[in-house]
Amino acid sequence: MIDKTNPPRQGWLSRFAPGVRKIVGRRDTPDNLWVKDPDSGEMLYRPDLETALWVTPSGRHMRIGAEARLRYTFDDGAWETIDTPDVPEDPLKFSDGKPYRERLNAARKKAGAKDAMAIGFGEIDGTPAVVIVQDFAFMGGSLGMAAGEAFIAAAREAVKRGCPMVCFTAAGGARMQEGALSLMQMARTTLAIQELKAAQLPYAVVLTDPTTGGVTASYAMLGDVHLAEPGALIGFAGPRVIETTIREKLPPGFQRSEYLQEKGMVDRVVKRADLPKELGAILSMLMGGRRRAA
Repeated sequence: MIDKTNPPRQGWLSRFAPGVRKIVGRRDTPDNLWVKDPDSGEMLYRPDLETALWVTPSGRHMRIGAEARLRYTFDDGAWETIDTPDVPEDPLKFSDGKPYRERLNAARKKAGAKDAMAIGFGEIDGTPAVVIVQDFAFMGGSLGMAAGEAFIAAAREAVKRGCPMVCFTAAGGARMQEGALSLMQMARTTLAIQELKAAQLPYAVVLTDPTTGGVTASYAMLGDVHLAEPGALIGFAGPRVIETTIREKLPPGFQRSEYLQEKGMVDRVVKRADLPKELGAILSMLMGGRRRAA
């Protein structure tokens, strides 16, 4: 029990200079200053990891948000933000123990974004392009009405500007809280890609970890070229689901970028730092010298 009539003695520094306690008091250390390497378990200094584009010394390409992805992709980290369309929220009044609207609000607060898709326009190694990024941090990058409308808006923006479109995919599948309305986006995004093809504009896909479910069954596999980051999980159903279903052990590296490149499902596996130059060269070639002013 603390004797309030006889409070604890202050430290010598406080007694010597009372004002110095405020100056040299306990510093606020960020909770996320150190990040654990998922492969080696080593603790990595966050600023060093950011400098390395969130690629660990072990080679793991960690998941990154839409803002970082756009900054790493466009020349000088500069781009014009394209607004994503508004859509009806919670049209089915869905609840799975927690109302869908509450889950949406929580995801928006956590990710600082309206939904899973972000769109930007800028130059990639000198080639103007519209880029749409799927953020796995927003409800697992799930494909819902908002994501579908954003994809369509990005495709039409590319047609309007007469430039290529690049899609960075990252998703766990369709958004179950929107039911059939979510599944309809697979067909709608496919039609948007047809608008790009009708305008003779390239559509490139960069598959990042993870790209699964209905996204893989639609726009993720309809590009003119498919690049992938090293070690990314890519497939329709996950490995555990497949093993349980067929009751067989899958080959090492099954559904990873390198395995899929070997089997012809991915054109090239490219490190994150090399993506802008690789994309710029491919888009420039596919445009055949065509270039419309921004």
